[in-house]
Amino acid sequence: MSSMMNALANWLVNPRRNPLARLHMHAVSSRLRKYGLRYDDLYDPYFDVEIKEALGRLPREVIDARIQRLKRAMDLSMKHQYLPEHVQAQQVPFRGYLSDMLALVKKENAEREALGALPLYQRTLP
Repeated sequence: MSSMMNALANWLVNPRRNPLARLHMHAVSSRLRKYGLRYDDLYDPYFDVEIKEALGRLPREVIDARIQRLKRAMDLSMKHQYLPEHVQAQQVPFRGYLSDMLALVKKENAEREALGALPLYQRTLP
């Protein structure tokens, strides 16, 4: 029964198989292109400590590019404008830069928990 539920859940969120997931992916993609954002830019480092840790491990130029994209998106939103069409065509909203590092951080935290150690952000100095 569990494998059947997993198969159904995978089908529901896979845009290659489910037409509704494909429509949702295109809607999100077009919305992100209008502001020049990537999907990974939407992660909030103040909401999750693992995301903050993963962002801290990325190279400085990747972080600077992320900050510039967020600033540009906020500026366009405040002006009630979108990027020009020729710039929107160059955007790749689902090219990830954070997922590999985030998976590594989650794996390290799971390993740390399995060994019985406290997470890094809960440790205190004696």
